[in-house]
Amino acid sequence: MMMMKNPLDPEEFRRQAHLVVDFIADYYSNIENYPVCSQVEPGYLTKTMPQSAPLQPAPIETILQDVQKHIIPGITHWQSPRFFGYFQSNGSTGNFLGEMLLTGFNSVGFNWLASPAATELEMLVMEWLLKLLQLPNSFSFSSSGGGVIHGSTCESFVCTLIAAREKRLQSGTKGDALGKLVVYCSDQTHFSLQKACQVVGISPHNVRSIQTKRSMNFQLSPDALLTAIEADVRAGLIPLYVCLTVGTTPTTAVDPLLTLSEVARRFGMWVHVDAAYAGSACICPEFRHFLDGVEGANSFSFNPHKWFLTTLDCCCLWVKDQSDLTKALSNDPELLKNKASETKKVVDYKNWQIALSRRFRAMKLWMVIRSYGVTGLQQVVRKHVKLAKHFEALLSADNRFEVVVPTNFATVCFRVAASDELDSNPLTQSLLESLNGSALVYMTHAVIEGVYVIRVAIGATLTEEKHVLMLWDMVQQHATHLLAKYISPN
Repeated sequence: MMMMKNPLDPEEFRRQAHLVVDFIADYYSNIENYPVCSQVEPGYLTKTMPQSAPLQPAPIETILQDVQKHIIPGITHWQSPRFFGYFQSNGSTGNFLGEMLLTGFNSVGFNWLASPAATELEMLVMEWLLKLLQLPNSFSFSSSGGGVIHGSTCESFVCTLIAAREKRLQSGTKGDALGKLVVYCSDQTHFSLQKACQVVGISPHNVRSIQTKRSMNFQLSPDALLTAIEADVRAGLIPLYVCLTVGTTPTTAVDPLLTLSEVARRFGMWVHVDAAYAGSACICPEFRHFLDGVEGANSFSFNPHKWFLTTLDCCCLWVKDQSDLTKALSNDPELLKNKASETKKVVDYKNWQIALSRRFRAMKLWMVIRSYGVTGLQQVVRKHVKLAKHFEALLSADNRFEVVVPTNFATVCFRVAASDELDSNPLTQSLLESLNGSALVYMTHAVIEGVYVIRVAIGATLTEEKHVLMLWDMVQQHATHLLAKYISPN
């Protein structure tokens, strides 16, 4: 039997890594040649791949050939400049290099001693971002707060819900308190909050999804929130937690943070602000006003893995009182006891999250900020916003289309204009299916107040004006063809 080389031989790693980097660089050079959304059928890979693991090693050249032949056809190309679906998940050279470093170090920084650099770089980067976003000092390590990098918004929901739950249950609440706890959000809030509530033991029957209105640009109404809370209090229930959003998933609506926080404070509720998408934009002074009132929140999060040139997974969470997290999530097994932790002068991030292990995510975020600087990151945001505003203006100038809500950031929501003769919803749905069916672009939809809208999320790193103009040409052409089927000539 042939002896395998050391799996971490430095020179062999150097050789293979060069081949992989070349492969990825070629992928990005040719990314526009691929259909944006994968065209394969379900089960395609199981029909073409071996059904058992190989007994003998394969050379990297052969493996990369199989990636090209079998894997790439099954990828929906989120980094394509013609990907306008969901919210972007953009990346950058600085991020890729940061990922290489953090993977290469492969440290497991569950506490300070396990990797001091991992902990302290994370604290540093979170303080940098806090200042960029102009978050109040109460969220800073210099006060009683602090920041942590989680994997996703859902993880941050779970941790803050647990913190809020334990804080309320330990405050002397009597009886079957867990079954009485109520969580509030709008019907625009990301659905992962519902999942997080189930994880922490809050019944779906105790999650209030408050209806929003187009007349209010789909913001959560303070009056509607107050009405829902008062009704629950009269019923003997306990208001626990409200999620406010800056940049909702369907329409990028922005909730009025200040007035909603004031309502929640009257009932001793935990206020979480989710800015997963739009938080990145708030590093630009012209968008900072969307965070007015964030000082009334107990916690705040945003996802650099959406619009901050940082790939999955990376969700930044700040809390006003770090002890709310650590009291609810800490454990202290004998195996992990050490002098540094016992001094209480270091941060052990295992006590800020559900899992014990954690990646050195701060490395890639630090690399991104260092590689592009604040001005470079602001330029990325502003370019995408400018492209979105241009696309919105093109739609508004064509009476066949209707922009359903004002474009706050870089996501445009539109539909085929309704009329006495035409039902907008099926036409808009058919238009989206036609556009996506071309495989040249990809977009998603939302249904708001019964209205079917097409969402155009502009924000892939490689997207330029020519790609947006190409999309506009396609929208016009497909709409012309579609409407001709429904409107008979006189």
